[in-house]
Amino acid sequence: MTQQPPVCDYEGSTYQATFWDTGERAYEDGAEAVALRALLPTSGRLLLEVGAGAGRNTPRYSGFEQVVLMDYSRTQLEQAQKRLGASKRYIYVAADAYRMPFAPSSFDAATMIRVIHHMADAPAALAQIEGVLAPGATLILEYANKLNLKAMARHALGRQSWSPYSPEPVEFAALNFDFHPRTMREWLSRAGFSIERVRALSYFRVGILKRLLPTALLVGLDAFLQPTGAWATFSPSVFVKARKGNAPTPPSIDGQLRFRCPHCHHVGLQDKGPQLDCPQCGAGWSFRDGIYDFKEPIAPPDR
Repeated sequence: MTQQPPVCDYEGSTYQATFWDTGERAYEDGAEAVALRALLPTSGRLLLEVGAGAGRNTPRYSGFEQVVLMDYSRTQLEQAQKRLGASKRYIYVAADAYRMPFAPSSFDAATMIRVIHHMADAPAALAQIEGVLAPGATLILEYANKLNLKAMARHALGRQSWSPYSPEPVEFAALNFDFHPRTMREWLSRAGFSIERVRALSYFRVGILKRLLPTALLVGLDAFLQPTGAWATFSPSVFVKARKGNAPTPPSIDGQLRFRCPHCHHVGLQDKGPQLDCPQCGAGWSFRDGIYDFKEPIAPPDR
């Protein structure tokens, strides 16, 4: 059995409150909102938000009939529930991005923002997303770019040991990776995606600029520069709009979410109220307080 890659677990983390709600990242948040408006389809049936966290970006997917918020951390999803309120539009799923619990071709769009930089095996995560997207579906992917201006300057001055020009990812902290744009393009292609548009974000992610200049001005300048990602990506953050396959035909799904057993991959779990049971391997998966939990079975598989 292939060894499972390590997972960056935000269980119990105050990430939303300490990183975003303080306002210190208002510029980055605004820049990401601009990119999503430019890249995300205006409408759809079922969107998968991989690494949804506390639901910071979820309200920006208002054109979709339903949104599945998937995160490894149950406490992050509980924060999202409080933020978004009770609504049938939102389905909360605690699961591992390396073992997605969804039937093939379930979604007509997916987003993965500020998540893949925690993936020790990014190609495996991209392959999982490709598998649950319908042909022609859209993926909006954000990744941390190692080929950014600050990294190039530090390297030139001898203040950085790793090269921003080499293709391999750099793990600058435990389970925190920066990626080379060429490598990410190759991985997306191998996973079955064709890149349609690229935007370069957060050129002004500099403390003194964020303190001295109004946030609205920085976001406006960022919006002006983002399209330059079509020919040059030297920004710390990069947004990619990719399509599953090469066909321009819009994806066709029925909008019904069907779960797949992460253990044996059987589609068609039996709803037993507080849990979903797999009739093929016998594994049982919890449904509690509005959250489906596929991290570990509550009833172990018997075959």
